[in-house]
Amino acid sequence: MTKKFIFPFAFAVCLGLFLESCTPKQAAVGGSPSAAAWRSGVKGQWVLQSIDKESFPAAYSVKTVFEEAPAECFVGSVWNLPNNGKGSITFDAEGKLCAPGAVRNIVWSIYNPGKGIGEPQFQFKKIYPGDKPSNVTAGYRLDLAYADADQMVLRMPLQLDGNTGYLVFNFERLK
Repeated sequence: MTKKFIFPFAFAVCLGLFLESCTPKQAAVGGSPSAAAWRSGVKGQWVLQSIDKESFPAAYSVKTVFEEAPAECFVGSVWNLPNNGKGSITFDAEGKLCAPGAVRNIVWSIYNPGKGIGEPQFQFKKIYPGDKPSNVTAGYRLDLAYADADQMVLRMPLQLDGNTGYLVFNFERLK
């Protein structure tokens, strides 16, 4: 009698666990991924493939990105985003104002504004030699548009004559 009861019960439990593991997980409020899910998806090494302009009036140009260098100097850069948050950007582009081989140390994280307040954002601050990250108060936040195993898209909002334009950063994961 006991064996007849245990086998179907154990089978039902195993089936339930299997079905639960195959069910898509719920995202944060509003259907967007949580900050923890974004962090997990963002960490790793990425190559910046392109920077696009979205909702930019034709009269506008971008002189520098992140108060560092022209946009074309960032294309091809490798963004190392390890789990400990102490990352780097290694520049690769050749050009008049570019510095191929230069490395900019950064501290990165996912900013979580809280439930119902806004969406999580990718944030980082540049760390110069001799700086302690806790003493650096200036940094950058970008909207997290998309990330999967191979691609990531970050959007940097910019105010342009009362409207919002975006620089769109398109990354591919390094294998």
